[in-house]
Amino acid sequence: MGKYILADNQELTRFALETLIRQKGNHDIFKASDKAGLVQLLKEHEDAVVLLDYTLFDFADEEQLLIVAERFALSRWILISEELTPRFLRRVVYASHQFSIVFKDGLLKDICDALYSVSHHNRHISQRALEVIINHQQEEDKRLGFLTETETEIVRAIAQGKTTKEIANERFSSVHTITTHRKNIFRKLGVNTAHEVIKYALRAGLVDSSEFYI
Repeated sequence: MGKYILADNQELTRFALETLIRQKGNHDIFKASDKAGLVQLLKEHEDAVVLLDYTLFDFADEEQLLIVAERFALSRWILISEELTPRFLRRVVYASHQFSIVFKDGLLKDICDALYSVSHHNRHISQRALEVIINHQQEEDKRLGFLTETETEIVRAIAQGKTTKEIANERFSSVHTITTHRKNIFRKLGVNTAHEVIKYALRAGLVDSSEFYI
């Protein structure tokens, strides 16, 4: 007999999910209406399967979600939402094997397959979610091709932990010029932080993993 927590604020969805779970056996089913209630239920049932509509719940961001999942390491999660961004999907799927992904407006078979997989301690990523992740990865890889030779060298320097001033000195340029290059690089790559630039540099093979700055 399994334990399931329905963390979805749509009554019709909760009813449908509960019906599907009941069809699989006599399981314990609990309901959470917010993050605090979900955490309390997980304290009582650490090995429960959580069916969560992330977009309707009060998680501030995916980091909060990952922290809760890590805190309750025995829990397994099926994320069921109508729309999840490529960035969110990549972050969650790559960060933890606790998460399965299906879309609320997808096929019923996807949800049934996810319930079956999770009940056997396997994860299930729907074909649609995989396609979103792969397409987003390909789009990001294409952006790398738009970098000029100078921008590529600056990306490599950033990944090696060099400051804007150090890069300017090495290139006999002004700090203002390097700052402008950085802004252009961030815009082209669609990132906001140097850490994200480092990840691009590693993936593109611009630096070896032993070179980059942590």
